[in-house]
Amino acid sequence: MEALLRANLPAQIGLVISNDPAASGLVTAKAQGIATLAINHRQFETRAAFEVALAQALDQYQADYIVLAGFMRVLTAEFVNRYYGKLINIHPSLLPAFPGLHTHRQALASGVRIHGCSVHFVTPQLDHGPIIAQAAVAVHNNDTEDSLAARVLQQEHQIYPQVLRWLCADRVSINAQGGVDIANASAPHGALQSPAIAQIN
Repeated sequence: MEALLRANLPAQIGLVISNDPAASGLVTAKAQGIATLAINHRQFETRAAFEVALAQALDQYQADYIVLAGFMRVLTAEFVNRYYGKLINIHPSLLPAFPGLHTHRQALASGVRIHGCSVHFVTPQLDHGPIIAQAAVAVHNNDTEDSLAARVLQQEHQIYPQVLRWLCADRVSINAQGGVDIANASAPHGALQSPAIAQIN
């Protein structure tokens, strides 16, 4: 969230919400003059009741997009469908690989050579929404979860603000096939190879 605030996006950030009243992001946002709200999920008897309160807060601001950043609560299908096409999330893996938690641990255990992050629209199926953008990093033989997570985080801080800029410019849409179209987007000419084949030929 702090990286998004630093990105000088061409948008008004209307509200920062956390389900944790002690979240440092609330302090950061408030210091920048952004409205904040804590909705403690522990104070609600059911997930549905928590989401009713969350939806009421969101609807007051009539936001074009709801951007998840470090929000670790699984949202119900009813809530997600209510905001379909408006909910954006970033996940620390190259989806559809390694959904859920502990993605870097999963990547290291599986032996993949390339890992990364994905920005996607949120759908009821966890971490399976239409992918807007991805960034990849090589996995090193001496990587730990922390070292791999740090390199992936660098890429998260690049692609998430960029996706939000595209959204602000109305360049992103979900097509009839359920994929994502980005107006005037170009694909890279090369490929990320790990290990670098040119070095071992």
